[in-house]
Amino acid sequence: MIDSIKEWPETLVLAGALVFALILYFVTKKIVLKILIHFIKNNKYNFDDIMLEKKVFSRASQIIPVLGIHFIATFMTTYGETIQKILGIYMVIVVVSVIDALLNAVESIYNRHIVSKAKPIKGYLQVVKIFVYIMAAIVIVSNLIGRSPIYLLSGIGAMTAVIMLVFQNAILGLVAGIQLTANDMLRIGDWIEMPKYNADGDVREIALTTVKIENFDRTITTIPTQALINDSFKNWRGMAQSGGRRIKRSVHIDIKTVKFCTDEMLERYKKIDYISEYIQEKNKEIEAYNQKLGTDTTLKINGRHLTNIGVFRAYVQKYLENHPRVHKEMIVMARQLAAEEKGLPIEIYCFTDDIVWAHYEMIQADIFDHLISVVSMFDLALYQDPTEWVIKK
Repeated sequence: MIDSIKEWPETLVLAGALVFALILYFVTKKIVLKILIHFIKNNKYNFDDIMLEKKVFSRASQIIPVLGIHFIATFMTTYGETIQKILGIYMVIVVVSVIDALLNAVESIYNRHIVSKAKPIKGYLQVVKIFVYIMAAIVIVSNLIGRSPIYLLSGIGAMTAVIMLVFQNAILGLVAGIQLTANDMLRIGDWIEMPKYNADGDVREIALTTVKIENFDRTITTIPTQALINDSFKNWRGMAQSGGRRIKRSVHIDIKTVKFCTDEMLERYKKIDYISEYIQEKNKEIEAYNQKLGTDTTLKINGRHLTNIGVFRAYVQKYLENHPRVHKEMIVMARQLAAEEKGLPIEIYCFTDDIVWAHYEMIQADIFDHLISVVSMFDLALYQDPTEWVIKK
């Protein structure tokens, strides 16, 4: 039968090849592929569903009709070689598209595992894709010029400098990606800050040459991968893992309102639950100290005395220690900083027990709402720029 096909007119053979290819395409797409899809959707495995989604099988099904035409083209003498070259190029393109889809499926399967957050492989898969594309280009060119691919590969050595220049960013990105992964500097989902690139948000993608950051205003910042190695950035992962988010903010007290406590003031302060015991213990301690030294306490400058700022600081400390949303296993501190042009800062340094941004801001606001409201109960006043009062008058 093969000998009889060779005796047919080439136009008839070509027409027969096209009809045969269409039949193969129909059988593959409409019958074989549908049976395969039915089997995939009804089994317990997930990886084949992802491969189906990424069109691995759909693209691979195009190979069979091409092989059919290629086989029939061997019987053609006039157009056979040309058709085989065209089909060879098309076959390479189809194979590359199948490999591309397969690598996409591998990435999707890998991303379903927790380890993908710490060890993303997208950059490495992109390197494999680049290598596949280069090899495909070499095979296509060698097919067109009728030379062996080895002939072209032998000339690549002389083009090394050009290749290094063309793929400079890819090479630097690959090296940077390896360093980021090996040193665990960056993971998918990390919140990072990089002011140089106006980046402040979550890492969404770590690719070969770029890292995509989704900022909190929903904009996307794209940063060169090597920039994360060459420049500094802040990673908030440690905060997220600790379960607590830091509050570090001050209330500024007008220094003119700082004074020693009178007996009347102390009696009022004793009625405050958080510091009642503190004032009683402190009074005993100070009285014993002054008696031991024989100090004349009729003048407040002599000996030791409680001050309203000290009592307020003690209240803030107790308030934070008893606050239900302040993390009890992390540092909780109310401290006095150096006086400055804006008054005397009493800094609150503690951690909330919720790291979600919106919840954190609400907890912090509640704490300072309360502290600002109670300052006057300690005969203190918050500092406010005097120029504002002048302007208002």
